[in-house]
Amino acid sequence: MKRMGTLRLLSDLSHFSGAARLRELLAGDPAVRVRCSPDGRHLLLLRPPGAPSPQLLVAVRGPGAELERAWPAGHPPPLDAFFLPWPARPALLLVWESGLTEVWGAGVGPGWQLLRSTELCPGGGARVVAVAAHRGRLVWCEERQDGAEGWLGPPAAFSHYVCVRTLEPSGEAGTNLGPTHILLRHCPPFGLLASRKDLFLVPTATTWPGVSHILLIWSPSKGKVMVAAPCLGLSHSKSLNPGRGDTWDFRTLLRGLPGLLCPMKPLTVHTWAPTAQGLLLLDFRGAVSLVQSHGGMRAVGTLQEAPVGLAGSAALGTFHGTLACVLGSTLELLDMGSGQLLERKVLSTDRVHLLAPPAPGMEDEEGLETRGGLRLLSALGLFRVGWEAPQGLEVPSAEDLVFEEACEYYQRRSLRGAQLTPEELRHNSTFRAPQALASILQGHVSPSTLLTTLRAELRDYRALDQLKAHVVAGDEEEAGWTELAEHEVARLLRTELVGDQLAQLNTVFQALPTAAWGAVLRALQLQPDGNGRLRSHAPPDVWKKVLGGSSAGKEPPNGILPPFELLCQCLCRLEPRWLPPFVELAQQQGGPGWGAGGPGLPLYRRALAVLGDEGTRSEALELELLLGSGRPKAVLQAVGQLVQKEQWERALEAGLALGPSSPLLRSEIFKLLLAEFARHRRLDAYLPLLCRLCPPDLAPAELLLLLRTHLPDELEPPTPFPEPGTEPPLTVGLLRALLEQTGAQGRPSGPVLSLYEDILWDPGTPPPTPPRGPVTTLQASDHPGLEAWAPSGQGLCVTDTG
Repeated sequence: MKRMGTLRLLSDLSHFSGAARLRELLAGDPAVRVRCSPDGRHLLLLRPPGAPSPQLLVAVRGPGAELERAWPAGHPPPLDAFFLPWPARPALLLVWESGLTEVWGAGVGPGWQLLRSTELCPGGGARVVAVAAHRGRLVWCEERQDGAEGWLGPPAAFSHYVCVRTLEPSGEAGTNLGPTHILLRHCPPFGLLASRKDLFLVPTATTWPGVSHILLIWSPSKGKVMVAAPCLGLSHSKSLNPGRGDTWDFRTLLRGLPGLLCPMKPLTVHTWAPTAQGLLLLDFRGAVSLVQSHGGMRAVGTLQEAPVGLAGSAALGTFHGTLACVLGSTLELLDMGSGQLLERKVLSTDRVHLLAPPAPGMEDEEGLETRGGLRLLSALGLFRVGWEAPQGLEVPSAEDLVFEEACEYYQRRSLRGAQLTPEELRHNSTFRAPQALASILQGHVSPSTLLTTLRAELRDYRALDQLKAHVVAGDEEEAGWTELAEHEVARLLRTELVGDQLAQLNTVFQALPTAAWGAVLRALQLQPDGNGRLRSHAPPDVWKKVLGGSSAGKEPPNGILPPFELLCQCLCRLEPRWLPPFVELAQQQGGPGWGAGGPGLPLYRRALAVLGDEGTRSEALELELLLGSGRPKAVLQAVGQLVQKEQWERALEAGLALGPSSPLLRSEIFKLLLAEFARHRRLDAYLPLLCRLCPPDLAPAELLLLLRTHLPDELEPPTPFPEPGTEPPLTVGLLRALLEQTGAQGRPSGPVLSLYEDILWDPGTPPPTPPRGPVTTLQASDHPGLEAWAPSGQGLCVTDTG
């Protein structure tokens, strides 16, 4: 039976914000440029210069505000506009001919807001003639005034440069643009068209005729550029990887590729259209050709009607091996393989736009329903063109489809020689997934309800399957493995991390630790706070999975580590300095039985176990973990290690860092350091810090008793000055600051509480001088006991006090 091409109305545009304005622009301006966001929820309409306001309209399906922009005379509208594929929130990029670039975002505040503005051509004197956004990159072609003479043609013909900047999502700023890198120098003006894999640089109407038959295909994932002359059947591949600093002078590039400059007619193209298969081109005779990524070109077919001059509108697209071409008010469907005309329909309007399909993994409910077809947009509404089974064709039930698809899936992955059958899957208890899905379908759940329930899972699994296909095919191998690891870790964190799931998580961390840690970073929403600490906005359920599963000091079975130990081990490899802040943050999370604040080993002990046995682990990391643990025994252990290393300042700061809620621990640290202060003089330089650490309730008598306990034993009678090479003793002058710290701020009005407190108070004026009498000279003979002290012939002056 012959299948039928159908047009089905998806929406009359009434559920788009600003529906009346949207219909008005679609019906009134045939030259309006239409773009669709990656998730299919936003429509962008950009009108050419000179059009009445608004020149820019962004409409959103469902809740949300539209964006309208108009520019007065003398201020041209943007050259082009693009939606950025950031899943967190909608982002819009506007690029002007002058190089001005604006990033707009929605979802932060009410409506759309300008997030940032930058210049692509900061030096001035350049003009942007074409721009494209391609897989996290902004590529543009600019005209400069430094054209040089060359053997290919006049200087003005090669005065253009093709440049690229990376695009990365960035919080409040919306998007960060990386540094500018020049891909091509001294090239003709190129139009830029981006498909999902490649970027096509195509000749324009102003391209010099000598090179207007040449186009370039840049594949960033492969780091290659293909220089092709499709009409000659020639193509050459060259390395072009901005990450390695590759750049080419266009004239030098062609000089090394013989045969490309043969005299040829320019490519007469009416419409270009990038697709997943390559680049479609429609010429003025109505012939459609496909330029593939390797530079080869093949004919697809010829339309029943040819475009009427440059003014006629045309749009090309593909779905399920079918070419769809809208030419004026005619829709033609051709088979991509044979070029045969399958169906031709006459539409009620000649202003129809083909919308690009949503990005993989970002389809909403409507995108999942329209998969396998193309969307057409006009003032009458949003339509889907696709194939429909004829009447009377028996369609298998949903349950049969489940078991048939599951049978093919398990057979591809099975090592058994026997063939699986759907009946075996129905009755064999080993294959529970298809049985569970079939039971859901038997429960009379409506398709829309089931789709709503499973939408997120379907999107994730579809994106994961596509990513696996790219990895198997060898496309972007390194990036593919990284993204695959991130998807797998994110999936495992949504499951119960026991048994096989925990073993799988360990395997991913061992194979690709950087990618795995990146996924955990996003799951826990970790961000530095600027003070060397971390903060997290992750829900408690995520932390519960990360902190649970402690082995309570036992050796992990088969080397499989619990999630927390696994993360600590990964941090030790990648960024050891962030391990203590991570453990400190983890200690602030959790509840009973989570591993933080519950039974079992404390988190700092679990982290220390990852570092290895005592004597082999990093002393710096061990100290940071002990100090940040908040446990009295651990902090005292760390301070003891600092004392042994004579790191006095850090030991004092560790005590001062403790808040008023830990008076006993501060007191213990003070006593430990006071003992060292009594034994030697290496702490004298840090006496102000020691005074600050002194407990406020410590009395002078208690201070002196503590000092007396730790003073070294005196083996010989004291002398006024220490012997050379010996340590000076503790003096009252050094003690005065500590004694003042232990006393009250004012002189007490009550009785003296200590025998030593009276020496701390300064009465303000010195005591009166005792009266002095006449001075007499005593002879040594009058006092024989003084002979040993006075030299012969000299006297000693004394004062008679009466």
